[in-house]
Amino acid sequence: MSAGIPLASVKSQIFESVLGFLPDWVQITVLALVVLAVLASWAVKIKRKVAYRRAVRDGRPVHAAAQYGQGSGADYLGQYAPRPAGPAQQPSGADFLGAHAPRQRPGDGRG
Repeated sequence: MSAGIPLASVKSQIFESVLGFLPDWVQITVLALVVLAVLASWAVKIKRKVAYRRAVRDGRPVHAAAQYGQGSGADYLGQYAPRPAGPAQQPSGADFLGAHAPRQRPGDGRG
């Protein structure tokens, strides 16, 4: 009576075959840990979303790292973060060449 259609995906079959060799108490523990990890990730996601919405509703400034679904490693640099350059101070690659930078002549029209 087999229709030739697999009822489970390959990943679930592998998962079941790996767990099938383990004792029952290990199977139950592994499954409980997987469920706990999923629930914990959902809880953290919901907590961040609620905190973001409260900050927006209260009119508090929202840090880029605290914005829901955004953030990068540069948001956590603290005192090591690069300072923003002012409008009068635009550094370029030549600023870091030091003694190796080409000399600028007064009438060449550059710079």
